[in-house]
Amino acid sequence: LSPKPELDLSLQWGRFDGDAPHRAVLTRAKARLWVGHALLRPGELTVRVVGEAEGRALNLQYRGKDYATNVLTFDYTREPVVAADLVLCGPVLEHEAREQGKTLQAHYAHLLVHGTLHAQGYDHETNQKDTVFLTQPLGAGKVVDYTWGETVDQARRMAAHLQSRGLGAGSHIAILSK
Repeated sequence: LSPKPELDLSLQWGRFDGDAPHRAVLTRAKARLWVGHALLRPGELTVRVVGEAEGRALNLQYRGKDYATNVLTFDYTREPVVAADLVLCGPVLEHEAREQGKTLQAHYAHLLVHGTLHAQGYDHETNQKDTVFLTQPLGAGKVVDYTWGETVDQARRMAAHLQSRGLGAGSHIAILSK
């Protein structure tokens, strides 16, 4: 296995009512872990959790949309170092997590991975499902390529399978391969 890329991460908190549960589930260590899982190159990222007013103002200023969204990614460079700011709107995440039947921690993990992928150029608003995302060496010079769409589908199937076995957020599993 290749070593994980270096990560310089800053975690910042804006002010909003009811932020205590957010601070409890999104520690610097957790943010570092989740961002690190999605990072393909060395990175310098700032994660800022904001309230609805700040989230709405940023979304209006930079995207022309007058509402608070769950995550905004401001990517500055992609190579040789990924430099980006990820802005998460705590109240929106809380509402979505409740609506989707997932824990707040699981939704933070999802959106930090999502935002980190955006910072590296992956974009769900364009058609990248056929772009090769992962190459697995098979030995003897053979490889198999997995597209972005296949990787997402497989991750969803794995998550559903684990959930059907009672393994939800916070469960520890080991994945073994030959």
